Amino acid sequence: MKENPYRQNREEMKELLLQYNNFKNGRKFSFIEEESFERIIDYFDENDDLISAVEAVNYAVEQFPYSSALHIKKADLLIATHRYREALFLLDKAELLDSNDINLYILKTDAHLALDNQEKAAALLEKAIHVFQGEEKAELLFELADVYDDYEEFDKVFNCLKLILEQDPTNEEALYKICFWTDYTGRNEESIKLHQKIIDEFPYTQLAWFNLGAAFQGLKLYEKSIDAYQYAIAIDEKFDYAYRNMGDAYLRLHKYKEAIEVLQKVLELSMPEEVIYEALGHCYEKLKNYAQARFNYRKASHLNSTDSHLYFKIAGTYMSEGYWDSAVKNIENAMRINKSQPDYHLALAKCYVQLDRIKDAVIHFSNFIKARPKNNNGWKELIKCLYEAEYFEEALEQVYNAQKNTNNKPLYTFYKSAILFALGKSKEGLLQLELGLQKSPGLIRQFIQLNPSLLQHQSIVELIALYKTKSPRKKK
Repeated sequence: MKENPYRQNREEMKELLLQYNNFKNGRKFSFIEEESFERIIDYFDENDDLISAVEAVNYAVEQFPYSSALHIKKADLLIATHRYREALFLLDKAELLDSNDINLYILKTDAHLALDNQEKAAALLEKAIHVFQGEEKAELLFELADVYDDYEEFDKVFNCLKLILEQDPTNEEALYKICFWTDYTGRNEESIKLHQKIIDEFPYTQLAWFNLGAAFQGLKLYEKSIDAYQYAIAIDEKFDYAYRNMGDAYLRLHKYKEAIEVLQKVLELSMPEEVIYEALGHCYEKLKNYAQARFNYRKASHLNSTDSHLYFKIAGTYMSEGYWDSAVKNIENAMRINKSQPDYHLALAKCYVQLDRIKDAVIHFSNFIKARPKNNNGWKELIKCLYEAEYFEEALEQVYNAQKNTNNKPLYTFYKSAILFALGKSKEGLLQLELGLQKSPGLIRQFIQLNPSLLQHQSIVELIALYKTKSPRKKK
């Protein structure tokens, strides 16, 4: 029967520690080899006993003063105990003994960063990457990318990752990271060229296809991005992020049925997420399948019950179908979470208009206007509400307020005209209508939509006809 290797290692470690204690206490002196010291130091370090680890490394360095590896171990422990300057001094000494140990540069970088010397850390690594090759060079480039990230030289982060991929085109870590930094820096054209080159050499690298798709998506070339994602999925049919991004691309192209299909695939392959259900709800809403839209918005709200806009979206589906009471309930749910969102007040006011609760509607239109006094839509809806409810004096007052707050938009001149006619002030109404037609004759439609019976006034019809004949004809 073979001996359990774990038990064997434990027994060996026990023997080493006994030997080390005898060495410390001057009893039964037996020579401890350099490798054994390294194992003892690592044992204390792995068990979070830094004091014992530092003590052991000090003994080790005394015994082997020309060991670069032990000096580096000691420097590592000094960094762990925040003694950065001592660590740098020791690393300089270790470099004289052996300048080809990559850990020298990594630890020096850590120490410089801890001392807020980012430029020194970058300069050190920039020099070191020309010394090493292969995996070690890639490791240093990753370190350098982190340094550039730390002091916000984001284009240089992209450059480091690009260098890694030029020497190791299938490096997964670099492929994952460069996708983010391509998007962040906007260097999509470079990313496309880089990944097309990788694909030419390694056509079954699904991450390269995915990154190519993401770069096309960054340039809003959605059809090309979808093609790239489909290649990624052909290589790895469980590549959920490719389905996710493809869903977004289909959404941008307004291809809602196709988006639904791939977003459903995301749900099959990964944990349910609020954002996916919300996207599905949006697709169904665009397809006017309001019941399915609500179903998915509710799924999203179950995953994040504190997100008020999901309840607002549910309300929107009810409003589209004319279920005003249900819409009100969901808007109220949204407002319990976020009372300060002006759009909720505007939507609630519109529902109250449909339910003939005019006073409630006016309150919420007013709340919207207080939050967004320059917003044309709020004033327009409030005035229409008051006019249709035959509160003509109040409507006229709000017209004046709207003109003050919206830089006297011509629409309110037409509304003022309609209100004056409703108040029996036909001459003043006609003057305002003429003024409106002089400023913006195209808005006459909104004047008529407010009250089509105004066309029963002969004077209004004649004035409109006059301005139609005055307006220049389009050239054929």
